[in-house]
Amino acid sequence: MTVEEFEEFYAHTAARLTGQLYVMLGDLHEAQDVVQEAFVRGWGRLRQLDAAGEPEAWIRTVAWRLAVSRWRVRRRAADAWQRRGSPPDVAGPGPEQVALVSALRELPPKQRRTVTLHYVCDLTITQIAAETGLSTGTVKTHLVRGRAALSHLLQDPRAEEATGA
Repeated sequence: MTVEEFEEFYAHTAARLTGQLYVMLGDLHEAQDVVQEAFVRGWGRLRQLDAAGEPEAWIRTVAWRLAVSRWRVRRRAADAWQRRGSPPDVAGPGPEQVALVSALRELPPKQRRTVTLHYVCDLTITQIAAETGLSTGTVKTHLVRGRAALSHLLQDPRAEEATGA
């Protein structure tokens, strides 16, 4: 089968095959996906498709097998989720975490990244420099400035009231 013959074959059969698979599967988007994938596989096997003598049947069979394979994958995933059970309840972020994230958003992006890599990811200054492409001096500067900015942004208003400020 030549490229032109394949293109003509596709133009004449794609809609019909999609309709047939839609009836078989009951899901138009799934039918479109598997038919397209079957045509892609057919394109890679033009000789086999031509030798089959019934290229439309070959595409339809491949599309059906793809759909069945997808069902199996979904079924296994659903079974795994059922075996595992529901995820444990996790408490939402507390006010401290919300305040920290809000304060970090106020920092310039490079400073925020450097502070996060150092204090959250526990990277050394050398590791941060290697990962970000910054010099170690620049990393140190970002950390100093980031800490200073955070100390102002994260001041506890209750502590200020207790000191009488």
